[in-house]
Amino acid sequence: MDLLLKYFPNLSELQLNQFRELSKLYEDWNLKINVVSRKDIDELYLRHVLHSLGIARVQPFLAEARVLDVGTGGGFPGIPLAILFPESHFHLVDSIGKKIKVVEEVSSGLGLKNVRITNARVETVSDTYDFIVSRAVARMETFTRWVKGRIKKESRHDLKNGILYLKGGDLTEELAIFKTAKIYSLSDYFEEDFYETKSVVHLPMKYKG
Repeated sequence: MDLLLKYFPNLSELQLNQFRELSKLYEDWNLKINVVSRKDIDELYLRHVLHSLGIARVQPFLAEARVLDVGTGGGFPGIPLAILFPESHFHLVDSIGKKIKVVEEVSSGLGLKNVRITNARVETVSDTYDFIVSRAVARMETFTRWVKGRIKKESRHDLKNGILYLKGGDLTEELAIFKTAKIYSLSDYFEEDFYETKSVVHLPMKYKG
């Protein structure tokens, strides 16, 4: 929690309580359904919560923003972002039922009213969104095929509507065909060593050119 307050000092009492409860809920559910490694549970705020909130440093979401989290796994980055932006709407999607079970229970336990959860492949989702977020569930070329047609055309945020993708390592080769992609290094926002090689990639709706 000290780590969160270091970078997000203006959290409300409700948000503070939700972020505190987050750890207890994941520890409890991880004993039943293993969605986070033991090491990662011990460093949940560093490796998962703050990492997810790196997206918020690149692009804070406005009230009524609609955000799709593809391959949410145990609920990252969607759940931490939903806590941070209670007036935005988050749709968390994953094709693996046991992971979605954990997401449902954690979301319910936190009392989140701005989260919708679907157990399905993203290709079956028909809505459109301001932003699509994810944590490295596939190479970008594959990911853009999955989410094609699901980004709203009208942008309201500083960044144009599109994908905000948490990725690690050297992305030069993977992003070579995406001329409009911009890489934001998380080490510019967070000083912990874990973020040395971590980035948020913004890919606006018109991917190429």
